[in-house]
Amino acid sequence: NHIATKKASISRMYLPPDTNCLLSCMDHCLKSKNYINVIVASKHPSYQWLTMEEAIKHCTNGVGIWEFASSDEGKEPDIVMASCGDAPTVETLAAISILKENFPELKIRMVNVVDLMKLQSNEKHPHGMTDEEYNAIFTKDKPIIFNFHGYPDLIHQLTYKRENDNNIHVHGYIEEGTITTSFDMKVQNRIDRYHLVMDALKYLPELGNRSSFLMQECRNKLIEHKLYIRENGLDIEDVRNWHWK
Repeated sequence: NHIATKKASISRMYLPPDTNCLLSCMDHCLKSKNYINVIVASKHPSYQWLTMEEAIKHCTNGVGIWEFASSDEGKEPDIVMASCGDAPTVETLAAISILKENFPELKIRMVNVVDLMKLQSNEKHPHGMTDEEYNAIFTKDKPIIFNFHGYPDLIHQLTYKRENDNNIHVHGYIEEGTITTSFDMKVQNRIDRYHLVMDALKYLPELGNRSSFLMQECRNKLIEHKLYIRENGLDIEDVRNWHWK
């Protein structure tokens, strides 16, 4: 948040979603001069989503649609699931897999942001997207569930006055945390897969009452999670053994 207030001519912020993207961002930053480069990355082993070639393209663009996780297939999506940061990306993909499993007809677009300043207008930041570029990715009128590594208000600040800024619903760090499991930290800040699914269902009125069962199942999973970590000190098996499919 502090760097975001600095001059657009010098401030740069990158949140790579995996190791290959981290390598690409680091290569770019080490070659740059006269910038304040901020890279937010995890110290823990995690998933690898993109090949090195794909990562270079993705990081060069700064933001992009992940086709392997999307089901809109070039059509108008029903909802946009977006992420920025490595842990939020894992949870967003897990939420998408839950939605796909329960409602395979849903047209979901997965968007990942590496270069945070891409969200800002090109009139305010040299890395920013034009309104046309932004709308092509995030749409003009579809609900956006945005999962962010930092404070939610920063995303609202960066997307201020975008055509559909009233349709963006941001999950992020809300000053919650204690000594607990890694997944419980996400639950406490509501950036976990179950809170994302429940939020997405609120903005999919076309599902009608069919969403009630999944909504209840997510609530039950959160209760199961709390009871399990209290008893075992580990995250539930559904989380520990999850993989993209």
